[in-house]
Amino acid sequence: MSDVIRKDPRLAWIARNRLHPRHGELSGQPSRGPTGLLRKNPRPQWQYGPSGLRRLDRLNMHGAAGVTTLVRKASEQPQLPLHVVDNPQHYIAVWLPLSGGRLTGHGKDVLGLAQQLAAAQHQATAVLGLVCGELKEGIEEAGVDRLLQLHGVDGYQPEAWTELCLQADSEFQPLHWLFPDAGESAELGRRLAVALGERPATGVWKWEGEQLIARSGAGHQDITRPLCRLLLLLEECAMPCTEYRYQTLPVEFEADALPTARVQDQGRVAVDPSDIPLAEAEFILSAGNGVHDWEQFHQAATLLGAAEGASRVAVDDGFMPRSRQVGATGTWVSARVYIAVGISGAVQHLQGLGKVEKVVAINQDSDCDMVKRANLSAIGDSRDILAALMELASAKSEQEISDAA
Repeated sequence: MSDVIRKDPRLAWIARNRLHPRHGELSGQPSRGPTGLLRKNPRPQWQYGPSGLRRLDRLNMHGAAGVTTLVRKASEQPQLPLHVVDNPQHYIAVWLPLSGGRLTGHGKDVLGLAQQLAAAQHQATAVLGLVCGELKEGIEEAGVDRLLQLHGVDGYQPEAWTELCLQADSEFQPLHWLFPDAGESAELGRRLAVALGERPATGVWKWEGEQLIARSGAGHQDITRPLCRLLLLLEECAMPCTEYRYQTLPVEFEADALPTARVQDQGRVAVDPSDIPLAEAEFILSAGNGVHDWEQFHQAATLLGAAEGASRVAVDDGFMPRSRQVGATGTWVSARVYIAVGISGAVQHLQGLGKVEKVVAINQDSDCDMVKRANLSAIGDSRDILAALMELASAKSEQEISDAA
């Protein structure tokens, strides 16, 4: 018999066909060696997408079955353990800023530091979150042990907020007050410090034992100061809470009479999404090479109230201006929601999405890197999906108008 090693073309075809029942067996899936140990083929495993292009399967997920596996893994993740604080002796108070009824990323960073401060105490200490407004999503995993929702204070009322914090300070006597050092929260923290007669620590980005490290000199130098009671914290002052679920038990609190507002809030000013810089936009609808009906894309962005973005390919082809390019060679964005329409997900583009909270991918290729990066994916023709999305948005807008009438 010849010693020449021959290749079986049928087995090679099965290894390329992800729908074949024996595909997993021949495509480098982990197997048992002679000693019984679980072994895995270290060589790259190539897969063929619906478009016929060969792709490197870095996540060991095969074609359309890979998308199903991704969804199943997300649903089968074990529930995080519950962090319980019974009969707290002390509190760490945190003012929670909301954006559209949802907790901001800055607020989650501050809660992460609050939990670190609570864990460093010798007695049972709970994190008390103060929210002024309606919460549209749960914050059980954000790091709040006790939740104090302040009702009856709508719009911008800094005097009323300060009075509520003073009453909460008298009621709960927290060890520390934590505020995000940005926007209205930064103003409230400084107002409360004046009312309490205490000196706050501003621009804090790190806590080390009994010391704080804060930014100074227009952000060009750091200063060290002792740990104090009022802290105004920068973004990324700590990692958000990810290891536990928290009780988020509501706390009863009856506020006394509040001062009359000297500033009348006239509501938010409507801004054209196209005038918002991409780096500051919270909702972005971005287009790539897979978009063929550009008129529909612009209509969808206008109807959804989203800022328009684009991949480098769409910009180079002249469909979008250079100022709307997203990625490492364009603009790094930090939107709350980023909808990628027809974008395969090049490395440079994905680098620009590092701070995006939720990514939605609309693509025909279920194997592309953007689908793997996305929190939610819609596989299909972008024209049909955008048309259905516009129909739903129009129906919701009409319903809101009828309810208001």
